[in-house]
Amino acid sequence: MTPTEPEHDPGDAPSDPAADASRPIDLTDEAALASLRQRIDDVDRRLIEALSERARIVSDIGRSKRASGYPIYAPHREAEVLRRVLEANPGPLSDRTVEAIYRELMSGSFMLEQPIRVAFLGPEGSFSHVAAGRHFGHSVDLDPMDAIDTVFDEVATGRSTYGLVPYENSIGGGITDTLDAFQSHEVSIYAEALIEVRHSLLSNVPAAAIRRIHSKPQVFTQCRKFLAARFPHAELVPSLSSSHAVRLVAEAGEDGDAAAIGSSLAGEIYGVKALFEHVEDVAGNITRFLVLARESARPSDDDRTTIMFVTAHRPGALVDVLGVFRDHGLNLSHIEKRPSRRENWEYTFFIDVDTHRESEPAIAAIAAAERHCRLIRVLGSYPRAQRIL
Repeated sequence: MTPTEPEHDPGDAPSDPAADASRPIDLTDEAALASLRQRIDDVDRRLIEALSERARIVSDIGRSKRASGYPIYAPHREAEVLRRVLEANPGPLSDRTVEAIYRELMSGSFMLEQPIRVAFLGPEGSFSHVAAGRHFGHSVDLDPMDAIDTVFDEVATGRSTYGLVPYENSIGGGITDTLDAFQSHEVSIYAEALIEVRHSLLSNVPAAAIRRIHSKPQVFTQCRKFLAARFPHAELVPSLSSSHAVRLVAEAGEDGDAAAIGSSLAGEIYGVKALFEHVEDVAGNITRFLVLARESARPSDDDRTTIMFVTAHRPGALVDVLGVFRDHGLNLSHIEKRPSRRENWEYTFFIDVDTHRESEPAIAAIAAAERHCRLIRVLGSYPRAQRIL
């Protein structure tokens, strides 16, 4: 080093604010903590300004939608927005967190455009309630119904803008009440949501005092191993719904001997403590919910179509119907059957086809399938759910 060159110590170099932000700070250093908090306040101010600008644009769009009769909730547009923001997400927030933020943001946007009422299978605290909140957010009007058939009726008559019903569970299979309701109501499937079902054992008495456990029979099946290991001698009391079971336990108070298996949301609503969480036997227990509407959803980049049909009374008719979709290169991702309730031993079949009803292969396949059916009805085409909520 020559005498004319200044001595350089890397420690004297100006710090990089971005690098400093990733380093732990000394929480006793009040000046450093205050500086970071000020940066957060500045970001929050810019966020509010951006959200307000977005809301003003949404309000303008809402006025145009109302004037033209365009649906306020457009699943294909929702899917597009979520896909775009998740592709742009650099972290460190997870995609699940970003999606939850945007769903709440879109929920508030719905109310700026036009109030939305969503019917779901209640009471409050049910897993349908959980699903409705996660899919639509909490700014819309969520209205509990006493039966799945009532949810269909609310939508069909226009008393509710949309309805949300369970369609199939990854462990228990198809939901028979929903399949039956499709046979007697003229509604369309508008969207779908995948919800992870996590059961909790809830009670306001100690575990050792529990002698009775309330819940839906299907829930007992999904939690069989836990119940056998922890409460082998407890009486299992069937209930109309898991949330109704939690409400019964809440009414018993601390002097009872009962518990319920239900959602943590139900425990929060009715004031019942969660003694054990994640008591389901199989992790990743997913329920697929359908959004019902009176209108049809527009095509997106990745759609699913649900079709209901009754085959002609001749040998091989079902094979012929399924073969039509195969021959047109269409994948069937789901099939169910239920008694038609018109004739003994006549069945209604439900299939999911991985395309939109307006695609050329679907149009051709449905027309060909009609030749083998006494009845065929497209229940709806809608964007396929990409993530578990």
